[in-house]
Amino acid sequence: MSADQILNVLVADKFDPECISGLEALGCKVHVDADLGPDTLVAAIKATEAHVLCVRSTKVPAEVINGVDSLKLIIRGGAGYDNIDTAAAGAKGVPVCNCPGMNAVAVAELAFGHILNLDRRIAQQTTELSGGHWNKKEFSKAKGLKGRKLLVVGMGSIGTEVCKRAQAFGMKVSAQSRSLRADTARALGIKLIPYTREALSAELGEADIVSVHVAATPDTKELCGPGFFAAMKDGAYFVNTSRGEIVDEKELIKAIKTKGIRAGLDVYQDQPSSKDTDWQPEIATIPGVSLTHHVGASTEQAQLAVGEETVRIVGQFMESGEALHIVNAKDLNGSVPQTA
Repeated sequence: MSADQILNVLVADKFDPECISGLEALGCKVHVDADLGPDTLVAAIKATEAHVLCVRSTKVPAEVINGVDSLKLIIRGGAGYDNIDTAAAGAKGVPVCNCPGMNAVAVAELAFGHILNLDRRIAQQTTELSGGHWNKKEFSKAKGLKGRKLLVVGMGSIGTEVCKRAQAFGMKVSAQSRSLRADTARALGIKLIPYTREALSAELGEADIVSVHVAATPDTKELCGPGFFAAMKDGAYFVNTSRGEIVDEKELIKAIKTKGIRAGLDVYQDQPSSKDTDWQPEIATIPGVSLTHHVGASTEQAQLAVGEETVRIVGQFMESGEALHIVNAKDLNGSVPQTA
């Protein structure tokens, strides 16, 4: 694009208003429609002649990318990007950028909300009291968190923030990660276990609470399956705020029913793409489960940080043609410059 050409930006999700203002301050022509989905994106991109597409949870499949010609950049307002067909974008020379680390604290806070809820059964107590039933004897049985063993699977920015909060609660923390260095683990005060399934199974048998924070990749698909839940100790807590695809929900349900596992989930297999719809999967009908609406990153603080990073990515792209945080570089064949 020429330096004096106006950049059309289509924001197809809810972004912080300061992000929209920041994009406009760069000189972009910004179009916002938070209700767009895979079936309506092509028409919206064509109508706005969008050069940049910004999304959070909205899915951007190959059909959308191949159905338009104006896109120069796709930005995912968060860390994960499995809702975008990055290979299809790369094949058309369109870089896909994410905003790593911007929502780490928000997701870690929700993970701990689930942990506390599983231990003290806050939501269940609220429901019973709201229904007019006083049952103190039943709910005076929490284990407490101090001294409990927490296993964090995946030590990116979110896993790291979870570890920090666990230590504030006086918990004993271990972690498995393919990238975390031993000296970094020592500095964090956590036990680093080898990156093998055997080591993971052994640690699962010791952990009181397991919190999973891995990206959705072919290697992690249904990582938490029959062997994973069989290795967990009876009565342990399982928390997933990463991606639904990493959990075999049928095996999790079996573990809840047969081993007394309690589960806290923010993401699900086959969760709705619509933002408001009727939906009741089997996991939602089982006692002992704490559920939220894939809202881990949905705090004002996190969305402001994501918005600011989105503006920075667009500004860099306008100024130099370089893209920040490209996640599909291998599919671009070096056609788009990138910077850290």
